[in-house]
Amino acid sequence: MHANATPAEETTSAPKQPAFVTVEGLIKTFPNGLNVLQNVSFRAMAGDFISLIGPSGCGKSTILRLLAGLTEKTSGTIAIEGLTPHNAREITSFVFQEATLLPWRTVEKNVALTLELEGVPRDQRKEKVSALLKLVGLEEFSRLYPRQLSGGMKMRVSIARALASSPRLLLMDEPFGALDEMTRNRLNEELLRLKQQQKWTAFFVTHSVAEAVFLSNRVLIMAARPGRVHREIAIDLPPVRTAETRESPHYLELIGKVSAALHEVHG
Repeated sequence: MHANATPAEETTSAPKQPAFVTVEGLIKTFPNGLNVLQNVSFRAMAGDFISLIGPSGCGKSTILRLLAGLTEKTSGTIAIEGLTPHNAREITSFVFQEATLLPWRTVEKNVALTLELEGVPRDQRKEKVSALLKLVGLEEFSRLYPRQLSGGMKMRVSIARALASSPRLLLMDEPFGALDEMTRNRLNEELLRLKQQQKWTAFFVTHSVAEAVFLSNRVLIMAARPGRVHREIAIDLPPVRTAETRESPHYLELIGKVSAALHEVHG
């Protein structure tokens, strides 16, 4: 789907159930006059995993911040299950590029932070934090501090903290960009395992074509100056993906397809 697709074009291929996220005619202009996003439109169904990929400055991270209600649009509409991003904050969580952990709090207390702010009783917090740490494979490291963790472990803590509020929409801005390839691949597999269990909808910003293809059922290729959706590519890999998926001919074919679309916008 191109950003300027007509309503008739969208209706032809769109599923009958209502979209979970709807973005229409989105424009974002910064106070200095820079037009970051121009006429961006897309929809996400519940359970979608959508990666945004494109050149630097095309507005990928800005889209996530708009969905999270962290910045205001200039014009257009954004609806998350019929709510504005501000009103949908209770069902939305954000994982930033940096783990942004509080250095003076242990792993378990970092994960518990959201629950504390929500006023969840202590016993319930402990139970949920314990389950989340087990889910991300860090139950044995609950008493450690961030300085004692590897980069991959810190990001797992960040993801566990984001999942503590039981979000229905998870926004991730290059969370694995600074990690080595082996750690990144392993965390990609773990992220999909978590999604299978928890059924949230995800938007994921990355510069890695291979990562976008591995994680997603749809990839939006963004063009820059101003930022807009250049193409959408469906990723029809099986929902359960493992290390073996990366060796499959179809996976490699899809990487080639997304890479070609990305080359179009890089010119």
